[in-house]
Amino acid sequence: MKRVVVTGLGIISPVGKHLEECWQAILAGKSGISKISTLDLSAEPVQIGGQIVGFEPAKYMSDREARRSQRFVQVACAASKMALQDARLTIDASNCEHIGVSMGVGVGGMGYMEEQIITMHEKGPGRVSPFTIPGFIANMAAGIVSIENNARGPNICPTTACTSGTHAIGEALLLIQTGRAKAMIAGGAEAALSRLSFAGFSKMKAMASNFNETPEIASRPFDKDRSGFVMGEGSGVLILEELSHAQARGARIYAEVVGYGMSGDAFHMTSPPEDGNGAARCMQQALTTCGMRPEEVDYINAHGTSTEAGDIAETEAIKKVFGAHAFKLNISSTKSMTGHLLGAAGGIEAVFSVMSIVDNVVPPTINLTNPDPRCDLNYTPNKAVSKEVNVAVSNSFGFGGTNGSLVFKRFV
Repeated sequence: MKRVVVTGLGIISPVGKHLEECWQAILAGKSGISKISTLDLSAEPVQIGGQIVGFEPAKYMSDREARRSQRFVQVACAASKMALQDARLTIDASNCEHIGVSMGVGVGGMGYMEEQIITMHEKGPGRVSPFTIPGFIANMAAGIVSIENNARGPNICPTTACTSGTHAIGEALLLIQTGRAKAMIAGGAEAALSRLSFAGFSKMKAMASNFNETPEIASRPFDKDRSGFVMGEGSGVLILEELSHAQARGARIYAEVVGYGMSGDAFHMTSPPEDGNGAARCMQQALTTCGMRPEEVDYINAHGTSTEAGDIAETEAIKKVFGAHAFKLNISSTKSMTGHLLGAAGGIEAVFSVMSIVDNVVPPTINLTNPDPRCDLNYTPNKAVSKEVNVAVSNSFGFGGTNGSLVFKRFV
């Protein structure tokens, strides 16, 4: 099986607009959650989220595409461009057919679809934009990233709710391992901060509704005082390359992607089983695919959305897979700072997992001041911890009971 390495990282998120800014904010335990300034949510029970302020898409894509693309596409292009620049990977006629795009998106252009539906009902179908369909379909992120960078290899868009970004990276791994591509632009993108999204999630009672005046403490995974997740926007992208391809061009290697697991809960539309059975099988499969023993794992970037059911299920799953070692390894949820980026979550959390290996540090779970007694593992509360990290696991679990786990390892 071909070895696959990470040679570039790109990210834009509520805590920063490039890799260094995001990573330093995460290590400092800085919250990116605030009152939403772009929507009138005054009548809604939830008025906060993780928004990106001051983003200029034309810096990362052609003016034409920037004007007609929706925000989830814009952030995908931004993170992808940053990742390619970081990898010093030029796509040209000599390699374009061997470089592909795998971009996970969970929701797509929800806000734009909402606008066009209102236009149709108020002004008639003749006033609907010709860009309506390409404006909201999820795979347009992968499509425009491919067009903007002339990447003519495999082009896919896993749309598996909050596991989309993780599945996108995992599928890119498989495409390279099986020889279908030599390099992949892989990650997740999402920008679903719209009135319809807020209304829908609020009616499910899934979002944090007790912190409109104190947004920075709203996302509190594994804490007894949590009241739900906080939605964010952004994109995280990795450049994955077949090892010999990376070495031939003298690329810097951040880490190796060695494992990928998938599973289905077959349990409930939106809730995981309390015993975390599906998540456990997913993590175990990820470890098995690379022959990794549980005790070799140093850090888990948890899905950790700040919902009671999810936090408890993931805790039980980790205990099931790692046994006594579950109490020795470090776990954290960076969603405590970024919020939950839905389909983009797996992308940005993969970036953070790789950086934990690069810098030998575990980012914290902030706002963990009153731990849920049913969540009794080491979630790295409130402060980053310096520690040798040779192996990191990144988890994502989504509606419909879809699960994904990635294993990253120090390259030697």
